[in-house]
Amino acid sequence: MSRTVAVRNPRTGKEDYSFDAPDADELAGTAGALRASQPAWSAMGAEERGAVLIAWAESLKKNDQGLLKALIQDTGRTAIAKAEVMGFLTRIEGWAKSAPGMMTTEARRSNFFDTIRLESRNDPYPLVGVISPWNFPLLLSFIDALPALMAGCAVIIKPSEVTPRFAEPIMKSLKQHPTLASVLKVVAGDGQTGAALTPLVDAVAFTGSVKTGRLVGEAAAANFIPAFLELGGKDPAIILEDADIDRAADALLRGSIAATGQACQSIERIYVHHTIAEEFTTKLAQKAEEVSLSWPDADSGIVGPLIFGRQADIIADHLADARSKGARILTGGKMEELGGGDFIAPTVLDNVTHEMKVMTEETFGPVMPVMSFKDDDEAIKLANDSLYGLSACVFSESVDRACAVADKINAGGISINDAGLTTMVHEIEKNGYGFSGIGASRMGSTGLLRFFRRKAYYIQEGDPSPVAALAEAKGPVQSGELPRQNPLKKLFRR
Repeated sequence: MSRTVAVRNPRTGKEDYSFDAPDADELAGTAGALRASQPAWSAMGAEERGAVLIAWAESLKKNDQGLLKALIQDTGRTAIAKAEVMGFLTRIEGWAKSAPGMMTTEARRSNFFDTIRLESRNDPYPLVGVISPWNFPLLLSFIDALPALMAGCAVIIKPSEVTPRFAEPIMKSLKQHPTLASVLKVVAGDGQTGAALTPLVDAVAFTGSVKTGRLVGEAAAANFIPAFLELGGKDPAIILEDADIDRAADALLRGSIAATGQACQSIERIYVHHTIAEEFTTKLAQKAEEVSLSWPDADSGIVGPLIFGRQADIIADHLADARSKGARILTGGKMEELGGGDFIAPTVLDNVTHEMKVMTEETFGPVMPVMSFKDDDEAIKLANDSLYGLSACVFSESVDRACAVADKINAGGISINDAGLTTMVHEIEKNGYGFSGIGASRMGSTGLLRFFRRKAYYIQEGDPSPVAALAEAKGPVQSGELPRQNPLKKLFRR
């Protein structure tokens, strides 16, 4: 039996939307229908699949079917919702154009047996499951789904029950594109839906918390399917003594409070050389105080409401813990309920240590704790004192020196003299370290190629060897003497 799930509006705090989560039989029926349609989709070829996706994007540009409105209601923010829709449409076009050139195959003669020709083929996983989070509902659903579709897979997306409204306009838009609709479904569901999804698919892509990611990974392992897990972060910034302080303060403020800090690659720890720490911290706090809340007008201000109500409790707990252990709040630091939504102004702290949750656990809010270090080695040690390793950044007048420090940081994507560039540039592969994830990168060509199994053909162009050749291949071997040539070559003759 389906379950009715109520959804909270992050700006009002009221439950003003609901959906029916599918029961196990409904979900299995959806998965079965997608699986049945996948062979025809795969057989179309990459260019034709790309054309179908571009046609969908073009129709969404003309009439988004309420997609933008749904995203604004889901997240409580306007400007970022607009950017999310545009980013989604751009990604459709980008993958449609670039994916065909990435689907290379190989054909060559064996280096060891000259009668054998080798060929490789790309075999897409029939059905890919995507379980996406609440912070960027649309983009983080399709960051995995689009390349999977271009690879020839069918895709079922289970968005977060916190931000499910966008599923309705997406599914409405697909009615105009029946070929695509036959291999793509967005199914609003809850935690039970996500747990039931993994056994039904051939590969699963998950973005979210370490706790849930571990459960998804364990379920995937039990079903012998690959899991691509993009999990949490506690991203560090290192500011060396020769860095441009203004530049660093501007970049780190943006990198910490963009999307109200509700992004896995947000800067959550700032380490500054002791000779410039006071100047930098003062400047950062001054710049943070100038940032306005997006209230009461959703179209104004910079920092919007916290999307997930429980996140307000986590942030408040981290700040209370820091205060109790000697941290000083320089600006912000107060959770405010405005119109029923949870808001917090950009918050700068100093006098922090790694004994505090704000320096070790994912805060996921516009909170910037600043700590000084005496030399490069200490900075690297502090940056690596974490369970996470998603991304990081380093500031220095010397790019070579910044890169030398970055070489020693345990993180997959490191911005030099800027922050959060992994959100803007997706052309290069990177991997999560530690608890920040596992599986092939969603960036670069692996973002597509991870949705293929590689199939190899071994084509014998000589005469197959008779069984009697096995005895000939053995041959007499003197004690301690290796054969001068591979005896197996005798098995294959032209």
